[in-house]
Amino acid sequence: MSFNDVLIEPVLSEKATTLREQGKYVFKVAPSATKIQIKEAVRKLFDVKVVSCTTINVSGKAKRVRGKPGRTASWKKAVVRLAPGETIKVFEGV
Repeated sequence: MSFNDVLIEPVLSEKATTLREQGKYVFKVAPSATKIQIKEAVRKLFDVKVVSCTTINVSGKAKRVRGKPGRTASWKKAVVRLAPGETIKVFEGV
């Protein structure tokens, strides 16, 4: 699995923005990706030092479409903590 396949997209939410102030960045990742693969992908793609990685399996919510029950897709989220003083410039708008 290449580094581009591990990280799918960044999560841009209000909670993710507040975590960014603490040096933590949130990504949507491939369901089969491990913590080691996620750390390596962030380190190689953004050229930063990664301290830790926490993963969360987000289950899909029950929804109704035209009166019939359904579900949204489940996905995997990773919270990556960087070393003090490190930032990912893409998120900072520079």
